[in-house]
Amino acid sequence: MPHSVTPDEVDPPAKHDEEVLPDAPTAEETDEVKPAVTAAVSQNGTGGVKLEEMFDDDDDDEFPASSAVDVKMASSPPPAPDMANPSAPQPTGVDTDTMLAFYQRLFPFRYLFQWLNHGIIPSPDFGNREFALTLQNDAYLRYQSYATADLFRKDIIRMNPSRFEIGPVYSTNPRDRKTMKGGQMKPVAKELVFDIDLTDYDDIRTCCSKANICWKCWSFITMAIKVIDTALREDFGFEHIMWVYSGRRGAHAWVCDKRARNLPDDRRRAIAGYLDLIRGGSQSGKKVNLKRPLHPHMSRSLDILKPHFAQTTLNDQNTFAGPEQSDRLLSLLPDKGLNDALRKKWGSSPDRSSTNKWADIDSLAKTGKSSHLNTSSLLDAKQDIVLEYTYPRLDSEVSKKMIHLLKSPFVIHPGTGRVCVPIDPRNVENFDPLSVPTVTQLLSEIDAWDAEHPSGNTGTEAMDVEDSALNESDAKGSRKLQDYEKTSLKPYVDYFRSFIASLLKDERTVKRERTEETVTGGTTKMEF
Repeated sequence: MPHSVTPDEVDPPAKHDEEVLPDAPTAEETDEVKPAVTAAVSQNGTGGVKLEEMFDDDDDDEFPASSAVDVKMASSPPPAPDMANPSAPQPTGVDTDTMLAFYQRLFPFRYLFQWLNHGIIPSPDFGNREFALTLQNDAYLRYQSYATADLFRKDIIRMNPSRFEIGPVYSTNPRDRKTMKGGQMKPVAKELVFDIDLTDYDDIRTCCSKANICWKCWSFITMAIKVIDTALREDFGFEHIMWVYSGRRGAHAWVCDKRARNLPDDRRRAIAGYLDLIRGGSQSGKKVNLKRPLHPHMSRSLDILKPHFAQTTLNDQNTFAGPEQSDRLLSLLPDKGLNDALRKKWGSSPDRSSTNKWADIDSLAKTGKSSHLNTSSLLDAKQDIVLEYTYPRLDSEVSKKMIHLLKSPFVIHPGTGRVCVPIDPRNVENFDPLSVPTVTQLLSEIDAWDAEHPSGNTGTEAMDVEDSALNESDAKGSRKLQDYEKTSLKPYVDYFRSFIASLLKDERTVKRERTEETVTGGTTKMEF
Protein backbone atom coordinates (compact mmCIF):
# COMPACT_ATOMS: atom_id res chain seq x y z
CA MET A 1 0.00 0.00 0.00
CA PRO A 2 1.56 3.35 -0.98
CA HIS A 3 2.03 5.90 1.76
CA SER A 4 3.24 8.68 -0.51
CA VAL A 5 1.81 11.54 1.53
CA THR A 6 2.13 12.54 5.14
CA PRO A 7 -0.25 14.79 7.09
CA ASP A 8 2.38 17.52 7.26
CA GLU A 9 2.47 17.69 3.47
CA VAL A 10 -1.23 18.51 3.10
CA ASP A 11 -1.09 22.32 2.92
CA PRO A 12 -3.54 24.63 1.15
CA PRO A 13 -2.50 26.46 -2.01
CA ALA A 14 -2.99 30.16 -2.45
CA LYS A 15 -6.32 31.67 -1.51
CA HIS A 16 -8.86 32.09 -4.35
CA ASP A 17 -11.91 33.57 -2.63
CA GLU A 18 -11.18 37.30 -2.83
CA GLU A 19 -12.90 37.95 -6.16
CA VAL A 20 -16.17 39.84 -6.60
CA LEU A 21 -19.30 37.74 -6.98
CA PRO A 22 -21.14 38.33 -10.26
CA ASP A 23 -24.90 37.96 -10.34
CA ALA A 24 -26.07 34.60 -11.57
CA PRO A 25 -28.35 34.92 -14.61
CA THR A 26 -31.95 33.89 -14.23
CA ALA A 27 -33.13 30.54 -15.48
CA GLU A 28 -34.84 32.23 -18.42
CA GLU A 29 -31.50 33.71 -19.51
CA THR A 30 -29.71 30.40 -19.46
CA ASP A 31 -28.88 28.86 -22.82
CA GLU A 32 -29.48 25.29 -23.82
CA VAL A 33 -27.76 22.85 -21.49
CA LYS A 34 -26.67 19.45 -22.71
CA PRO A 35 -27.33 16.31 -20.67
CA ALA A 36 -24.60 14.50 -18.77
CA VAL A 37 -22.77 12.93 -21.72
CA THR A 38 -22.39 16.24 -23.56
CA ALA A 39 -21.64 18.13 -20.35
CA ALA A 40 -18.77 15.77 -19.53
CA VAL A 41 -16.73 17.37 -22.32
CA SER A 42 -17.09 20.91 -21.07
CA GLN A 43 -15.45 24.29 -21.43
CA ASN A 44 -13.87 24.19 -18.01
CA GLY A 45 -10.70 22.45 -19.05
CA THR A 46 -11.84 18.98 -18.01
CA GLY A 47 -12.65 17.57 -21.43
CA GLY A 48 -10.25 14.67 -20.96
CA VAL A 49 -11.98 13.38 -17.84
CA LYS A 50 -13.98 10.19 -18.09
CA LEU A 51 -17.66 10.62 -17.35
CA GLU A 52 -17.73 7.85 -14.74
CA GLU A 53 -15.05 9.69 -12.76
CA MET A 54 -17.20 12.79 -12.28
CA PHE A 55 -20.32 11.50 -10.59
CA ASP A 56 -21.43 9.77 -7.42
CA ASP A 57 -22.13 6.24 -8.68
CA ASP A 58 -24.18 5.09 -5.71
CA ASP A 59 -27.31 5.01 -7.87
CA ASP A 60 -26.08 4.25 -11.35
CA ASP A 61 -28.77 1.62 -11.75
CA GLU A 62 -31.48 4.22 -11.24
CA PHE A 63 -29.97 7.29 -12.92
CA PRO A 64 -28.63 6.75 -16.43
CA ALA A 65 -25.56 8.85 -17.10
CA SER A 66 -27.01 10.38 -20.25
CA SER A 67 -30.20 11.43 -21.89
CA ALA A 68 -31.12 11.00 -25.54
CA VAL A 69 -32.51 14.52 -25.86
CA ASP A 70 -31.23 17.99 -25.07
CA VAL A 71 -32.96 19.93 -22.33
CA LYS A 72 -33.83 23.60 -22.17
CA MET A 73 -34.31 25.40 -18.88
CA ALA A 74 -37.57 27.30 -19.05
CA SER A 75 -39.90 29.06 -16.66
CA SER A 76 -42.45 26.28 -17.08
CA PRO A 77 -42.14 22.88 -15.36
CA PRO A 78 -40.01 20.23 -17.09
CA PRO A 79 -41.83 18.29 -19.82
CA ALA A 80 -43.59 15.07 -18.91
CA PRO A 81 -41.88 11.85 -20.03
CA ASP A 82 -43.21 9.91 -22.98
CA MET A 83 -45.18 7.18 -21.23
CA ALA A 84 -46.00 5.54 -24.57
CA ASN A 85 -42.32 4.93 -25.18
CA PRO A 86 -40.88 2.52 -22.58
CA SER A 87 -37.32 3.43 -23.58
CA ALA A 88 -37.87 7.10 -22.74
CA PRO A 89 -36.74 8.34 -19.29
CA GLN A 90 -39.37 7.46 -16.73
CA PRO A 91 -40.28 9.37 -13.58
CA THR A 92 -38.65 8.45 -10.28
CA GLY A 93 -40.31 6.42 -7.53
CA VAL A 94 -41.31 9.49 -5.48
CA ASP A 95 -44.13 11.38 -7.20
CA THR A 96 -43.61 15.01 -8.19
CA ASP A 97 -46.20 16.44 -5.79
CA THR A 98 -44.58 14.72 -2.83
CA MET A 99 -41.14 15.91 -3.90
CA LEU A 100 -42.39 19.47 -4.31
CA ALA A 101 -43.96 19.43 -0.84
CA PHE A 102 -40.65 18.22 0.58
CA TYR A 103 -38.71 21.09 -1.00
CA GLN A 104 -41.32 23.64 0.06
CA ARG A 105 -41.69 22.50 3.66
CA LEU A 106 -38.70 20.44 4.79
CA PHE A 107 -35.50 20.84 2.81
CA PRO A 108 -32.98 22.95 4.83
CA PHE A 109 -32.00 25.36 2.05
CA ARG A 110 -30.63 28.09 4.29
CA TYR A 111 -28.49 25.72 6.31
CA LEU A 112 -27.13 24.11 3.14
CA PHE A 113 -26.29 27.61 1.90
CA GLN A 114 -24.45 28.46 5.12
CA TRP A 115 -22.52 25.19 4.95
CA LEU A 116 -21.30 25.73 1.39
CA ASN A 117 -20.94 29.50 1.73
CA HIS A 118 -18.88 29.30 4.96
CA GLY A 119 -20.77 32.25 6.36
CA ILE A 120 -24.13 33.98 6.30
CA ILE A 121 -23.17 36.77 3.87
CA PRO A 122 -23.20 35.55 0.24
CA SER A 123 -19.72 34.97 -1.14
CA PRO A 124 -18.07 33.32 -4.16
CA ASP A 125 -17.78 30.13 -2.09
CA PHE A 126 -21.49 29.64 -2.79
CA GLY A 127 -22.09 31.90 -5.80
CA ASN A 128 -19.47 30.18 -7.95
CA ARG A 129 -20.41 26.67 -6.83
CA GLU A 130 -21.75 24.25 -9.42
CA PHE A 131 -25.02 22.41 -8.83
CA ALA A 132 -26.21 19.65 -11.16
CA LEU A 133 -29.93 18.86 -11.23
CA THR A 134 -31.58 15.58 -12.23
CA LEU A 135 -35.07 16.49 -13.40
CA GLN A 136 -38.15 14.32 -12.98
CA ASN A 137 -37.75 12.94 -16.52
CA ASP A 138 -34.08 12.08 -15.78
CA ALA A 139 -32.76 14.93 -17.92
CA TYR A 140 -29.57 16.33 -16.40
CA LEU A 141 -28.71 20.03 -15.98
CA ARG A 142 -25.15 20.95 -15.10
CA TYR A 143 -23.41 24.23 -14.22
CA GLN A 144 -26.30 25.73 -12.29
CA SER A 145 -25.29 28.37 -9.71
CA TYR A 146 -27.02 30.75 -7.32
CA ALA A 147 -25.95 34.02 -5.72
CA THR A 148 -28.11 33.65 -2.61
CA ALA A 149 -29.97 31.05 -0.57
CA ASP A 150 -33.32 32.49 -1.69
CA LEU A 151 -32.46 32.19 -5.40
CA PHE A 152 -31.26 28.65 -4.75
CA ARG A 153 -34.50 27.72 -3.00
CA LYS A 154 -36.75 29.31 -5.62
CA ASP A 155 -35.04 27.58 -8.52
CA ILE A 156 -35.05 24.15 -6.87
CA ILE A 157 -38.75 24.50 -6.09
CA ARG A 158 -39.46 25.69 -9.65
CA MET A 159 -37.48 22.88 -11.30
CA ASN A 160 -38.53 20.28 -8.68
CA PRO A 161 -35.59 17.91 -9.42
CA SER A 162 -35.62 14.32 -8.27
CA ARG A 163 -32.21 15.05 -6.73
CA PHE A 164 -29.21 17.31 -7.21
CA GLU A 165 -25.44 17.02 -6.87
CA ILE A 166 -22.83 19.44 -5.60
CA GLY A 167 -19.70 20.21 -7.58
CA PRO A 168 -16.67 22.45 -7.08
CA VAL A 169 -16.31 26.18 -6.62
CA TYR A 170 -15.03 27.67 -9.87
CA SER A 171 -12.84 30.70 -10.50
CA THR A 172 -15.86 32.38 -12.09
CA ASN A 173 -19.60 31.87 -12.19
CA PRO A 174 -20.16 28.49 -13.92
CA ARG A 175 -23.24 29.89 -15.69
CA ASP A 176 -20.84 32.17 -17.60
CA ARG A 177 -18.74 29.30 -18.92
CA LYS A 178 -19.79 29.84 -22.55
CA THR A 179 -18.38 33.36 -22.51
CA MET A 180 -15.03 32.16 -21.14
CA LYS A 181 -12.04 31.28 -23.26
CA GLY A 182 -10.49 27.86 -22.80
CA GLY A 183 -8.83 27.49 -19.42
CA GLN A 184 -10.32 30.66 -17.91
CA MET A 185 -12.88 28.79 -15.82
CA LYS A 186 -11.11 26.48 -13.42
CA PRO A 187 -12.17 24.59 -10.27
CA VAL A 188 -10.52 26.25 -7.26
CA ALA A 189 -12.07 24.52 -4.23
CA LYS A 190 -14.11 21.49 -3.26
CA GLU A 191 -14.56 19.43 -0.12
CA LEU A 192 -12.42 16.30 0.00
CA VAL A 193 -15.01 13.55 -0.42
CA PHE A 194 -15.18 9.78 0.04
CA ASP A 195 -17.77 7.24 -1.11
CA ILE A 196 -18.46 3.82 0.42
CA ASP A 197 -20.98 1.49 -1.24
CA LEU A 198 -22.12 -1.91 0.04
CA THR A 199 -22.14 -3.38 -3.47
CA ASP A 200 -18.34 -3.40 -3.19
CA TYR A 201 -18.76 -5.91 -0.36
CA ASP A 202 -20.93 -8.34 -2.32
CA ASP A 203 -18.18 -10.98 -2.44
CA ILE A 204 -18.01 -11.15 1.38
CA ARG A 205 -21.55 -10.36 2.60
CA THR A 206 -23.90 -13.33 2.75
CA CYS A 207 -27.11 -11.64 3.92
CA CYS A 208 -27.81 -9.31 0.97
CA SER A 209 -26.56 -8.35 -2.47
CA LYS A 210 -26.73 -5.47 -4.92
CA ALA A 211 -28.99 -2.65 -3.66
CA ASN A 212 -30.44 -4.61 -0.73
CA ILE A 213 -29.18 -3.99 2.79
CA CYS A 214 -29.93 -5.07 6.36
CA TRP A 215 -28.48 -4.33 9.79
CA LYS A 216 -26.02 -7.21 9.42
CA CYS A 217 -24.26 -5.86 6.34
CA TRP A 218 -24.63 -2.21 7.33
CA SER A 219 -21.95 -3.05 9.89
CA PHE A 220 -19.42 -2.86 7.05
CA ILE A 221 -20.32 0.82 6.59
CA THR A 222 -20.01 1.36 10.35
CA MET A 223 -16.51 -0.14 10.28
CA ALA A 224 -15.52 2.00 7.30
CA ILE A 225 -16.72 5.22 8.94
CA LYS A 226 -14.74 4.42 12.10
CA VAL A 227 -11.51 3.68 10.24
CA ILE A 228 -11.64 6.52 7.70
CA ASP A 229 -12.87 9.13 10.17
CA THR A 230 -10.11 8.23 12.64
CA ALA A 231 -7.39 8.37 9.97
CA LEU A 232 -8.56 11.71 8.60
CA ARG A 233 -8.56 13.26 12.07
CA GLU A 234 -5.46 11.68 13.60
CA ASP A 235 -3.19 11.36 10.55
CA PHE A 236 -4.15 14.50 8.63
CA GLY A 237 -5.53 16.77 11.34
CA PHE A 238 -8.90 17.39 9.68
CA GLU A 239 -11.70 18.35 12.06
CA HIS A 240 -14.87 19.12 10.12
CA ILE A 241 -15.88 15.78 8.59
CA MET A 242 -19.54 15.26 7.78
CA TRP A 243 -20.77 11.74 7.05
CA VAL A 244 -24.01 11.42 5.09
CA TYR A 245 -26.22 8.38 4.45
CA SER A 246 -26.63 7.89 0.70
CA GLY A 247 -30.30 6.97 1.09
CA ARG A 248 -29.97 3.28 0.33
CA ARG A 249 -26.73 1.31 0.61
CA GLY A 250 -23.81 3.56 1.37
CA ALA A 251 -22.31 6.65 2.96
CA HIS A 252 -20.38 9.71 1.83
CA ALA A 253 -17.81 11.76 3.73
CA TRP A 254 -17.38 15.51 3.19
CA VAL A 255 -14.14 16.87 4.66
CA CYS A 256 -14.95 20.55 4.98
CA ASP A 257 -11.82 22.09 6.53
CA LYS A 258 -10.52 24.98 4.44
CA ARG A 259 -7.19 23.14 4.08
CA ALA A 260 -9.04 20.15 2.64
CA ARG A 261 -11.20 22.23 0.30
CA ASN A 262 -8.15 23.84 -1.27
CA LEU A 263 -6.23 20.62 -1.93
CA PRO A 264 -5.11 20.20 -5.55
CA ASP A 265 -5.86 16.94 -7.31
CA ASP A 266 -2.40 15.42 -6.76
CA ARG A 267 -2.80 15.78 -2.97
CA ARG A 268 -6.29 14.29 -3.17
CA ARG A 269 -4.93 11.30 -5.08
CA ALA A 270 -2.19 10.87 -2.48
CA ILE A 271 -4.68 10.85 0.42
CA ALA A 272 -6.93 8.41 -1.44
CA GLY A 273 -3.92 6.18 -2.02
CA TYR A 274 -2.96 6.38 1.64
CA LEU A 275 -6.40 5.10 2.67
CA ASP A 276 -6.81 2.54 -0.11
CA LEU A 277 -5.95 -1.09 0.67
CA ILE A 278 -8.14 -3.74 -1.00
CA ARG A 279 -6.60 -4.68 -4.34
CA GLY A 280 -8.16 -6.67 -7.16
CA GLY A 281 -11.74 -7.71 -7.75
CA SER A 282 -11.42 -11.47 -8.22
CA GLN A 283 -11.49 -14.23 -5.65
CA SER A 284 -8.07 -15.49 -6.67
CA GLY A 285 -4.95 -14.07 -5.12
CA LYS A 286 -4.42 -12.07 -1.94
CA LYS A 287 -6.15 -8.70 -1.86
CA VAL A 288 -4.14 -7.64 1.20
CA ASN A 289 -0.43 -8.32 1.45
CA LEU A 290 1.13 -5.83 3.85
CA LYS A 291 4.77 -5.41 4.73
CA ARG A 292 5.87 -5.77 8.32
CA PRO A 293 6.11 -4.03 10.68
CA LEU A 294 2.66 -2.63 9.98
CA HIS A 295 2.27 1.05 9.20
CA PRO A 296 0.75 2.85 12.24
CA HIS A 297 -2.46 3.52 10.28
CA MET A 298 -2.83 -0.19 9.52
CA SER A 299 -2.00 -1.22 13.06
CA ARG A 300 -4.61 1.18 14.45
CA SER A 301 -7.18 0.07 11.88
CA LEU A 302 -6.58 -3.55 12.81
CA ASP A 303 -7.31 -2.74 16.46
CA ILE A 304 -10.56 -1.04 15.43
CA LEU A 305 -11.62 -3.88 13.12
CA LYS A 306 -10.80 -7.01 15.13
CA PRO A 307 -14.02 -6.91 17.21
CA HIS A 308 -16.06 -6.33 14.05
CA PHE A 309 -14.41 -9.28 12.34
CA ALA A 310 -15.44 -11.54 15.23
CA GLN A 311 -19.01 -10.21 15.32
CA THR A 312 -19.81 -9.44 11.69
CA THR A 313 -17.60 -11.70 9.56
CA LEU A 314 -17.56 -14.78 11.76
CA ASN A 315 -20.92 -14.56 13.53
CA ASP A 316 -23.51 -12.43 11.67
CA GLN A 317 -22.32 -13.15 8.13
CA ASN A 318 -20.88 -16.62 8.93
CA THR A 319 -18.73 -15.89 5.91
CA PHE A 320 -16.59 -19.06 5.88
CA ALA A 321 -19.46 -21.53 6.33
CA GLY A 322 -19.82 -22.35 2.63
CA PRO A 323 -17.23 -24.32 0.63
CA GLU A 324 -16.24 -21.44 -1.66
CA GLN A 325 -15.32 -18.99 1.09
CA SER A 326 -13.88 -21.82 3.17
CA ASP A 327 -11.49 -22.65 0.34
CA ARG A 328 -10.75 -18.95 -0.02
CA LEU A 329 -9.75 -18.80 3.65
CA LEU A 330 -7.42 -21.79 3.26
CA SER A 331 -5.78 -20.20 0.21
CA LEU A 332 -4.81 -17.20 2.32
CA LEU A 333 -2.98 -19.28 4.93
CA PRO A 334 0.78 -19.78 4.42
CA ASP A 335 1.35 -23.43 5.38
CA LYS A 336 0.33 -26.42 3.22
CA GLY A 337 0.46 -28.92 6.08
CA LEU A 338 -1.86 -26.81 8.22
CA ASN A 339 -4.18 -26.28 5.26
CA ASP A 340 -4.46 -30.02 4.62
CA ALA A 341 -5.29 -30.67 8.29
CA LEU A 342 -7.93 -27.94 8.31
CA ARG A 343 -9.47 -29.16 5.05
CA LYS A 344 -9.77 -32.66 6.45
CA LYS A 345 -11.32 -31.46 9.72
CA TRP A 346 -13.83 -29.19 7.99
CA GLY A 347 -14.68 -31.86 5.42
CA SER A 348 -15.77 -34.18 8.22
CA SER A 349 -17.89 -31.39 9.78
CA PRO A 350 -19.64 -29.66 6.87
CA ASP A 351 -21.86 -27.59 9.18
CA ARG A 352 -18.99 -26.14 11.19
CA SER A 353 -19.46 -22.41 11.84
CA SER A 354 -17.07 -19.68 10.75
CA THR A 355 -16.25 -18.88 14.38
CA ASN A 356 -15.19 -22.46 14.98
CA LYS A 357 -13.25 -22.64 11.72
CA TRP A 358 -11.31 -19.51 12.65
CA ALA A 359 -10.52 -21.00 16.09
CA ASP A 360 -9.42 -24.25 14.40
CA ILE A 361 -6.53 -22.45 12.71
CA ASP A 362 -4.79 -21.75 16.00
CA SER A 363 -5.78 -25.00 17.70
CA LEU A 364 -4.43 -27.17 14.89
CA ALA A 365 -1.32 -25.00 14.57
CA LYS A 366 -0.53 -25.73 18.23
CA THR A 367 -0.82 -29.50 17.76
CA GLY A 368 2.17 -29.55 15.43
CA LYS A 369 0.28 -30.83 12.39
CA SER A 370 2.90 -29.09 10.25
CA SER A 371 6.57 -29.40 11.08
CA HIS A 372 7.43 -26.40 8.90
CA LEU A 373 4.87 -23.96 10.32
CA ASN A 374 6.17 -20.43 10.88
CA THR A 375 4.03 -18.92 13.64
CA SER A 376 5.04 -15.37 12.74
CA SER A 377 3.96 -15.87 9.11
CA LEU A 378 0.68 -17.37 10.31
CA LEU A 379 -0.03 -14.35 12.53
CA ASP A 380 0.73 -11.98 9.65
CA ALA A 381 -1.57 -13.96 7.35
CA LYS A 382 -4.41 -13.85 9.88
CA GLN A 383 -4.03 -10.08 10.23
CA ASP A 384 -4.18 -9.69 6.45
CA ILE A 385 -7.33 -11.82 6.39
CA VAL A 386 -9.01 -9.67 9.03
CA LEU A 387 -8.23 -6.56 6.98
CA GLU A 388 -9.37 -8.13 3.71
CA TYR A 389 -12.78 -8.94 5.19
CA THR A 390 -13.33 -5.72 7.16
CA TYR A 391 -11.20 -2.82 5.87
CA PRO A 392 -13.10 -0.01 4.05
CA ARG A 393 -13.66 -0.54 0.34
CA LEU A 394 -13.55 2.98 -1.04
CA ASP A 395 -14.52 4.16 -4.48
CA SER A 396 -11.24 6.06 -4.61
CA GLU A 397 -11.98 7.71 -7.97
CA VAL A 398 -14.56 9.88 -6.19
CA SER A 399 -11.83 11.35 -4.00
CA LYS A 400 -9.13 12.02 -6.59
CA LYS A 401 -10.57 14.93 -8.58
CA MET A 402 -11.92 18.26 -7.43
CA ILE A 403 -14.49 18.28 -10.26
CA HIS A 404 -16.29 15.15 -9.06
CA LEU A 405 -19.99 15.70 -8.37
CA LEU A 406 -21.53 14.18 -5.25
CA LYS A 407 -25.15 13.89 -4.18
CA SER A 408 -26.26 16.65 -1.83
CA PRO A 409 -27.14 15.95 1.80
CA PHE A 410 -30.88 15.95 2.55
CA VAL A 411 -32.05 15.06 -0.95
CA ILE A 412 -34.44 12.14 -1.36
CA HIS A 413 -33.28 8.77 -2.65
CA PRO A 414 -35.89 7.99 -5.31
CA GLY A 415 -35.63 4.23 -4.89
CA THR A 416 -36.29 4.16 -1.14
CA GLY A 417 -37.86 7.56 -0.51
CA ARG A 418 -35.42 8.04 2.39
CA VAL A 419 -33.70 11.32 3.16
CA CYS A 420 -29.91 11.45 2.79
CA VAL A 421 -29.33 12.44 6.40
CA PRO A 422 -26.06 13.18 8.23
CA ILE A 423 -24.50 10.48 10.41
CA ASP A 424 -22.85 11.48 13.67
CA PRO A 425 -19.54 9.53 13.73
CA ARG A 426 -19.51 9.74 17.54
CA ASN A 427 -22.69 7.67 17.57
CA VAL A 428 -22.20 5.65 14.40
CA GLU A 429 -22.85 2.31 16.11
CA ASN A 430 -26.46 3.34 16.72
CA PHE A 431 -27.21 4.63 13.24
CA ASP A 432 -29.89 2.48 11.60
CA PRO A 433 -30.37 3.16 7.87
CA LEU A 434 -33.70 1.33 7.85
CA SER A 435 -35.14 3.74 10.42
CA VAL A 436 -34.20 6.87 8.46
CA PRO A 437 -37.45 8.70 7.69
CA THR A 438 -39.01 8.62 4.24
CA VAL A 439 -40.45 11.70 2.60
CA THR A 440 -44.03 10.42 2.86
CA GLN A 441 -43.53 9.62 6.53
CA LEU A 442 -42.28 13.15 7.19
CA LEU A 443 -45.20 14.81 5.44
CA SER A 444 -47.60 12.61 7.43
CA GLU A 445 -45.85 13.64 10.65
CA ILE A 446 -46.41 17.31 9.79
CA ASP A 447 -50.11 16.67 9.17
CA ALA A 448 -50.41 14.75 12.44
CA TRP A 449 -48.66 17.50 14.40
CA ASP A 450 -50.82 20.23 12.84
CA ALA A 451 -53.96 18.24 13.64
CA GLU A 452 -52.93 18.04 17.29
CA HIS A 453 -51.98 21.73 17.43
CA PRO A 454 -54.73 23.62 15.60
CA SER A 455 -53.51 27.02 16.88
CA GLY A 456 -51.92 27.80 13.53
CA ASN A 457 -48.32 27.29 14.66
CA THR A 458 -47.03 26.69 11.14
CA GLY A 459 -43.50 26.57 9.84
CA THR A 460 -41.35 29.61 9.10
CA GLU A 461 -38.23 30.36 7.13
CA ALA A 462 -35.07 28.71 8.46
CA MET A 463 -32.94 30.80 10.78
CA ASP A 464 -29.20 31.40 10.71
CA VAL A 465 -27.16 28.93 12.73
CA GLU A 466 -25.30 31.81 14.35
CA ASP A 467 -28.45 33.39 15.82
CA SER A 468 -28.31 31.83 19.27
CA ALA A 469 -31.26 33.80 20.60
CA LEU A 470 -33.57 32.30 18.02
CA ASN A 471 -31.99 28.89 18.43
CA GLU A 472 -32.86 28.83 22.13
CA SER A 473 -36.43 30.12 21.90
CA ASP A 474 -39.13 27.51 22.38
CA ALA A 475 -42.26 26.60 20.49
CA LYS A 476 -44.52 28.31 23.01
CA GLY A 477 -42.73 31.64 22.95
CA SER A 478 -41.19 34.01 20.47
CA ARG A 479 -41.20 32.01 17.26
CA LYS A 480 -43.22 29.51 15.31
CA LEU A 481 -41.96 26.01 14.76
CA GLN A 482 -40.42 25.20 11.42
CA ASP A 483 -42.00 22.21 9.73
CA TYR A 484 -38.93 20.00 10.14
CA GLU A 485 -39.18 20.47 13.92
CA LYS A 486 -42.54 18.69 13.85
CA THR A 487 -40.96 15.54 12.39
CA SER A 488 -38.37 12.84 12.93
CA LEU A 489 -36.06 14.83 10.63
CA LYS A 490 -35.38 17.26 13.48
CA PRO A 491 -32.37 15.49 15.11
CA TYR A 492 -30.62 15.23 11.74
CA VAL A 493 -31.14 18.92 10.91
CA ASP A 494 -30.07 19.88 14.43
CA TYR A 495 -26.86 17.90 14.01
CA PHE A 496 -26.28 19.60 10.64
CA ARG A 497 -26.76 23.01 12.27
CA SER A 498 -24.27 22.22 15.03
CA PHE A 499 -21.76 20.98 12.45
CA ILE A 500 -22.12 24.22 10.48
CA ALA A 501 -21.79 26.36 13.61
CA SER A 502 -18.47 24.67 14.45
CA LEU A 503 -17.23 25.07 10.86
CA LEU A 504 -18.15 28.77 10.72
CA LYS A 505 -16.46 29.41 14.04
CA ASP A 506 -13.19 28.04 12.69
CA GLU A 507 -13.62 29.95 9.42
CA ARG A 508 -13.87 33.22 11.37
CA THR A 509 -10.80 32.31 13.43
CA VAL A 510 -8.73 31.63 10.31
CA LYS A 511 -9.82 34.89 8.67
CA ARG A 512 -9.05 36.86 11.85
CA GLU A 513 -5.56 35.33 12.14
CA ARG A 514 -4.77 36.15 8.52
CA THR A 515 -5.99 39.73 8.99
CA GLU A 516 -3.80 40.15 12.08
CA GLU A 517 -0.79 38.76 10.21
CA THR A 518 -1.35 41.26 7.40
CA VAL A 519 -1.72 44.21 9.79
CA THR A 520 1.35 43.29 11.88
CA GLY A 521 3.48 42.28 8.93
CA GLY A 522 3.60 38.68 10.09
CA THR A 523 4.61 35.88 7.77
CA THR A 524 3.20 32.45 7.25
CA LYS A 525 5.29 29.29 7.11
CA MET A 526 7.31 28.64 4.00
CA GLU A 527 5.80 26.15 1.59
CA PHE A 528 7.87 23.91 -0.66
